[in-house]
Amino acid sequence: MKLIIAIIQPTKLEAVKLALSKVEVYRLTVMDVQGFGRQKGFTEVYRGHEFTVNLLRKIELQIAVNEDFVEPTINALIDAARTGEEGAIGDGKIFVIPLEDCIRIRTGERGPEAI
Repeated sequence: MKLIIAIIQPTKLEAVKLALSKVEVYRLTVMDVQGFGRQKGFTEVYRGHEFTVNLLRKIELQIAVNEDFVEPTINALIDAARTGEEGAIGDGKIFVIPLEDCIRIRTGERGPEAI
């Protein structure tokens, strides 16, 4: 089992959800987050005062999958979250983390069956 964490552009969320459903990944957690990487934010003028916005809005997805779904999930995320053919700075990141255990609270099932 793996936990896939993806940080994507908010505008790509619907496309990512559709791509994941096509590879039969239906369970995910979506969170609004803020951060910066190479983009480093931007400067705006508001009521005559200039200020720097250095934390940009992103979406974090957490997806727990069994081993068979790891590569299809990653490929779906890349295809749906990438901007254009080459991609662009700020498209996001994908992290894959080993998932030691999963427990379904309702039934007490453990491991891959609980996902």
